[in-house]
Amino acid sequence: MNVLELHHIDKNYKLTGGELYHALRDISVSFKKGELVSIIGESGSGKSTLMNIIGGLDSDFTGKLLFNGENIGEYSEKQLDEYRKNKIGFIFQSFNLISHLSILDNVTIAMTLSNVSKEERKKRAEKILEQVGLKQHIHKKPNQLSGGQKQRVAIARALINDPEVIIADEPTGALDSGTTDQVLKIIEDIAKRGKLVIMVTHSDKVAAHSSRVIRIADGEIIDDRKGRELAYVEETADSSDFPKGTKNLSFASAVTLAFQNMKAKITRNIWVSLGASIGIMSVILMLSLGGGLKAYVNQTINSMINPLVVEVNMDNHTEEPSVSKEEMNPLSGNSTPFTEADLETLSKIEHVDSMDKSVNIMGFGTNSIIYGDESTSVLSISTMSPNVTDSALLDGSFPGDNEIVIQDEIATALGGDMIGKSVTLKWLVDEQFYSADFIVSGIANNNYVNFEDLAQVYADNGNELQPTTVYLVTDDESHTDAIKAEIEKLGYKGSAQEAMMKLFNDMIDALTFVLASISGVSLFVSAIMILVILYISVVERTKEIGVLKAIGARRKDIKRIFVSEAFLIGLFSGMIAVTITSILGWIANRISSSLFDMNIVQMEMSYITFGIVTSIVISMLSGLLPASKAAKLDPVDSLRRE
Repeated sequence: MNVLELHHIDKNYKLTGGELYHALRDISVSFKKGELVSIIGESGSGKSTLMNIIGGLDSDFTGKLLFNGENIGEYSEKQLDEYRKNKIGFIFQSFNLISHLSILDNVTIAMTLSNVSKEERKKRAEKILEQVGLKQHIHKKPNQLSGGQKQRVAIARALINDPEVIIADEPTGALDSGTTDQVLKIIEDIAKRGKLVIMVTHSDKVAAHSSRVIRIADGEIIDDRKGRELAYVEETADSSDFPKGTKNLSFASAVTLAFQNMKAKITRNIWVSLGASIGIMSVILMLSLGGGLKAYVNQTINSMINPLVVEVNMDNHTEEPSVSKEEMNPLSGNSTPFTEADLETLSKIEHVDSMDKSVNIMGFGTNSIIYGDESTSVLSISTMSPNVTDSALLDGSFPGDNEIVIQDEIATALGGDMIGKSVTLKWLVDEQFYSADFIVSGIANNNYVNFEDLAQVYADNGNELQPTTVYLVTDDESHTDAIKAEIEKLGYKGSAQEAMMKLFNDMIDALTFVLASISGVSLFVSAIMILVILYISVVERTKEIGVLKAIGARRKDIKRIFVSEAFLIGLFSGMIAVTITSILGWIANRISSSLFDMNIVQMEMSYITFGIVTSIVISMLSGLLPASKAAKLDPVDSLRRE
C-alpha cells in the first residue's frame, strides 16, 4: 500500500500586482514504505514547495494528497499539527537547531510538545542519539558541534517521534564531502528500516544514493526512475518501543521551555524584570505605608480606650423638639443629656454588667482653675470613667473624692509641682457659674473629676447634673461588638474616639489609594516595556517558531510558550518588588522606630500577594499580543527567515 499519494496537485502564488505564479502543475505521484526518494531540480523548480505540501506546512493547494488513504487537504488545523508531530520528520539543510537548548532538549522538543514524561523523553533521545553516534554529546549546545554532528542531531530530532515519513531538504548542502557520505549513510539506513525518506536536492551525487529519483522542472515532474536497490532491514523489536505522545503541551512544560528560552537572554530579562518591578514595588510600598499609619493611629487611640467599656452618646439629630439648641450645644457644657428612660434602656442591654455616667464641660475662656494668685483657663473638663486607661496618667493617681487630675501644661501655668495642692475649679453652664475646691491627685492628658463630685456641686446650687455620656461595662471583651451594634440599633451614638479613628482611617485609606494610583501609572509603562521586549523576542526567534511548527507545535503551543515567558517575567518582577520593598521597609522602620517609636511600614501578606498577582496579570496581558503574533506566523515563511 502506498504511504503517500499525490493526485493532480496544483499550487499558485499570488505576486505583487495580482499576477499568479504557477509553482506546481498537475503533480501526480505516489510513494511507498521503505523508499529513499530524491527529488532533484534547479532552484525555483518547485521541489521545496512540493516538500512543504507533503510535510503539511502548506495546505493552500488544489488536488488530493493522501496519507495512508486519508486526504490531508481536508484536515483541520489541529489534524495537520498532529500529522506533522507524529507522521512527518523534517531534516533541514541549515539544521535549524535551537541554539539555547542542549542537544538532548533539541532532540526531545517534539516529545515535549506531546507532553511525554521527562524520563521517557530522555530514554528515547539517548537511544536515537546513540544510533547516530552522538550519545556522548547530549549536554552540549549546537555551537559546540561540527556541521556533520549538527545534521545528525537534526536527524535524531526527525526520528524521535518514530514518524512514517522523513523529509530531508538539502540535508548535505552545508556539509563537506566526507561528512556528506556519513549523513547519507545514516539516511539510507533509515530507509532500509522501512521509513519513507524523501530528499530534496540539486546534487546528482546525492541522488545516486537513492532507490528512486524524481526530476522536477518548472513545477512539473519530467522524470521518475528507479535508482539503486536498498536491502530492507527488519526493524528490531525494541526499535519502536517508545509510545508516541497523544497529549499536547502542558502549561508546566511550556513554563519549563519558556525558562530555558529566557536563560538565553538572561541579562536582558533581568533588566526587564527589574524595570517592571518598580511599579509593583511602589504600589506595595504605598499600601504598606498606609497600613503602618493606620496601625499607628489605631494603636494610639485604642491604648486610651478600655476594651471592656462601650461609650454611648445621644444622637442630637434624633432628639425630641423639647430639647433646646442651648441644651444641645457642647460648648455650653451641656450636649444632649440622657433621660432616666434612656439609662434604664441601656442598662438592660445583654452582657452589660454596670453603667457609669459622665459629662464633658467645654468652654473658651469661661472655665478656669485657680491656685493662689495664679489662674489659667481650661478648655475641657471630663468626669472619670472606666474608659480612661492608665496610659492617660502621667504622674500621681486618678482622682478620689473631691480630687482632680489636671493637664501638665495647666500644672506648669499654676506653678509646676501641683500634686497634693488645693485648687479652685470654676466653670460656666447656661449663664450660671459654678465653683468647687479640689485636691490635685495627678497629672494626665486631660482634666478629670468624679461625676459624683460635680453632681453634688450642681445639687448645692439647686440644679441636677444630667449625664451626656454613658459608659457600659462588660465582663468580656468579646461582647463589646454586640453591645455597640445594639446601641446603634437603639438610635444612640458610639464614642467620639472611635468616630475620630474611623475618620482618620478613611483619610489614610483615601491618601493611600491616591498615592498607590499615582505609583500605578508606572505599571502601564512596565506593560509597554514587556510588550516591546516580547515583540522583539518574536522577531528574533521567527525561525525557531517555524521549526516548532514544523515538528507539530500548535498555535496554542506557541502562544502558551510566549505567554509563559510573560508569566515568568511577571513572577520575577513581583518577587524582586517584594524583596526590594521588604529591604526598604526594614530600613524605614529602623529609622521610624528610633525617631517615633513606631513601624511606619507594615507589609502584610495580602499586599505581597496582591503585588505578585498584579505583576503576573499585567505581564501576561502584555504578552498576549506578541504571543498571538508568534502563533500566527506562517511556518514556511518563518523557516526561510535568516
